[in-house]
Amino acid sequence: MTEWIDGQALAQWRRMAQQQAQDQGLDPKELDWLLQHCTGLDRLALHLETFTTQTAIPANHNLDALKALWQRRLQNRYPVQYLLGKAPWRQFWLRVSPAVLIPRPETELLIDIVQEQLERPENQALARGNWVDLGTGSGAIALSLADLLPQAPLYAVDKSPEALAVAQQNSQDWGLSEQIQFLQGSWWEPLAQLRGQFAGMVSNPPYIPRQEIPQLQPEVARHEPIAALDGGLDGLDCLNQLVDTAPDYLQAGGLWLVELMAGQAPLIQARLEEQGCYHSIQIRRDLAGIERFVLAYRC
Repeated sequence: MTEWIDGQALAQWRRMAQQQAQDQGLDPKELDWLLQHCTGLDRLALHLETFTTQTAIPANHNLDALKALWQRRLQNRYPVQYLLGKAPWRQFWLRVSPAVLIPRPETELLIDIVQEQLERPENQALARGNWVDLGTGSGAIALSLADLLPQAPLYAVDKSPEALAVAQQNSQDWGLSEQIQFLQGSWWEPLAQLRGQFAGMVSNPPYIPRQEIPQLQPEVARHEPIAALDGGLDGLDCLNQLVDTAPDYLQAGGLWLVELMAGQAPLIQARLEEQGCYHSIQIRRDLAGIERFVLAYRC
């Protein structure tokens, strides 16, 4: 149902809410992002306050409901993406809920790395093979892989049925549901019938050391799914498992690619070398210069 908001009243509250954001160390741009999605006003109209002369701005919430949403953001540090139920990622707007991690900009580089690797002449055949996103969450990686690899069968695996429901809805929203098969289970377990048949594995697994989770930003520690964050005592439990199990599922020359946190890349590089089934192991940095990704190829 469409609600109507007086422009002058909205402008007055917006100025107050911006100050509240600054007082709590939040980016005031989050408020405008909320308003853009709830009222349809664009960034320029909000910046110039050209809407103040409008007596009836159409919105999907009335002003009191908007105020309540913003107070939830301030008082509970509830992520604005969960308030809206959506988040941007590459060319997509994805549905998100507390059942899934909010997709991060740095994770987008996983897809850029895949694209770069497939441009190598010796890897072109990989674009037609089976690919998997392990721990798919919102489905962000799987959707981008499907867009990048239109000839490849895609599999997306997650242990959480709630997360899979979100990912499946996102695939339907973007017309990619026929290319991606969603499977519930732990890592490779639902894919036993495809041992040795994967051209590529991409994963953003849990990698936060358990004792560090309470020290994360409250938006993350309080509201994002702990199962998608907790990498065990040293943060390496899931990463090590992917090192050990992937050789049974990747074909010769298949790509292994993960995201991890600062300080973990050399440890995983060493583990890959010790495992003995990988070659061409590389550590890659994100845009901030942090060693964020490790890639390797199945021998």
